[in-house]
Amino acid sequence: MKFRVEGAASKASADSLIPAQPSPQLQSTEAGNALARLLVKRINGSTEQYRRAQQSAQQRLDAFGSPRSGTTLRVEGALHLARPAFLPPDEEGHARLRHLENGLRVIEAAFPQVSTDIEICRLTCTMLEGAWRSRALAPPREEEQATVCTCPLCRRLPTPPARTLGDYDWRQSAGRPLTVKTWPHRRELDSVLTGGWSWTRQMNDLERDLGHRHRFEDDILVFHEYKRVIDTIDTTRLTQHVEERLAENFSANSARALVSGLFSAHKRSVDEYWLQEHQAGSVVLPQTNPLSQSTYSVLQMLDCLFWHVAPDNELWQEENLASLLLCRVIDDMADVRADALTGEISNFWLADMPTHTKALYAACAIAIVKYGCMPEAHSPMWNTWLMTTTVVWMGLTGRHALWFDGITQGLPPAEGCSLCDLQPNSCSGILTHGTSLTIAPRPTAPELSARTAELSARCRAQHPESWPLFDAELHAFEALHGPWHGNVDSAWEILRRTYIAAVEASRSAPSLARARHVQQDAGVVGSEKFSSLHDPGTGREDTTLLAYMFGCAHPHFLWNATGYRPTGVTGDWLDG
Repeated sequence: MKFRVEGAASKASADSLIPAQPSPQLQSTEAGNALARLLVKRINGSTEQYRRAQQSAQQRLDAFGSPRSGTTLRVEGALHLARPAFLPPDEEGHARLRHLENGLRVIEAAFPQVSTDIEICRLTCTMLEGAWRSRALAPPREEEQATVCTCPLCRRLPTPPARTLGDYDWRQSAGRPLTVKTWPHRRELDSVLTGGWSWTRQMNDLERDLGHRHRFEDDILVFHEYKRVIDTIDTTRLTQHVEERLAENFSANSARALVSGLFSAHKRSVDEYWLQEHQAGSVVLPQTNPLSQSTYSVLQMLDCLFWHVAPDNELWQEENLASLLLCRVIDDMADVRADALTGEISNFWLADMPTHTKALYAACAIAIVKYGCMPEAHSPMWNTWLMTTTVVWMGLTGRHALWFDGITQGLPPAEGCSLCDLQPNSCSGILTHGTSLTIAPRPTAPELSARTAELSARCRAQHPESWPLFDAELHAFEALHGPWHGNVDSAWEILRRTYIAAVEASRSAPSLARARHVQQDAGVVGSEKFSSLHDPGTGREDTTLLAYMFGCAHPHFLWNATGYRPTGVTGDWLDG
């Protein structure tokens, strides 16, 4: 069984079956509604095994005497919220959708097992076309009088620094800083992105190997989405190899990867089209985009559903989908200003939703990282290391602004900090029935275990001013995680040059040069030490500690990346 997604013969046969315009059921607004209904129908509720794991984790925290009551903040289920009306696609948009349909019909004919995935792709792309056109052409709405929110989260929203496009020249898929590659013997996969995917699969596969650890047919979307690695990838040969492997050993995940690749190609095409229209002066793109809480959430489902493929019986589990959505939120939190500069539409901080809602989503991302630091979080599902590896990956590649935009002058007080006291939460109902965040005094371990105590002692000897904060965070981490059994030498070297360096930089006057140095050196130490995170004995331990320090520890450099200051929409092409 051989096929090629964009082959000329397939295109000709499919074109004759597609009407000149999509049916009314596939207009942009209706597509968004149909997509939400489809996801609601497909999503499976929490399992008894998952509920038992959560209860066990809470009982362990209760043993520290941490009060369970506190301030609660409600996050409504996104799929049940109203969706805005979008303009229908223009002629160019219809042409792109017809081209997409060509490939989808070829895949569906060969692999009917992924018909649901194909329909999600079809609806998502139709909604995306309408969202872009509405952003470009819809008349500006009257600004509502924004009321100042005094909730514990909104009171802590940072003032972002001003940035220009030149500040993001490090944001390259094919460049520094990851020089230690996951597959040094397979040059076609020698890129930053595939290394991160392999790492997460390896973390998941240590107990039950599902065959994803070194498979690359699931990574086919990288060939469409990241043009800057094209010189190092033989796409013709690799595509042929993927097709041969599919013919010999079919898997639903491999077929899903082809659907995801078509979506990535379509998204790239529509993004570039409207940016070119903006640069030519045909339209003026505003800084915001018309995505609501619901439309943002459904758009992100296909945008990341197959980046970290779960087993079939877990693919539509609400815990899995929540982690995928919040993984993208973390990406958007740190990347908002670069996305504003390059015109990316699917960024939640640029979306047309209240600031309070965005703050809730950012807090959910931190809460689920905390939850991922707990051992109970990893037993019920295969794909449970996504959040922890994502945060560490961002910190050790320099792709995102964890250190660069996160360093502000002065450290806020740790006492009574709502973000420090944000309780761990799997946020499993964020798409469906909603979830509630709890802010209550956090538990701390009374004593550090041997290896963690060694990290604290090194900090006290080498960085005495930062030691009280670092030591307190280690106690909070071990309350969540339990005794830490990681690699002291490599973990200390990474923390010394990332988290502790950023804390010390925050004590001085603002300095772009100092912030940039920390960010760039985070990439260098990532290159030096990333291979140690693959160690089957200590890699998970080190990853969990780094995820806590990068994503949850006071002074919350990740949270400091949630601010947004409007600048001009300029730039060449998107890079992720």
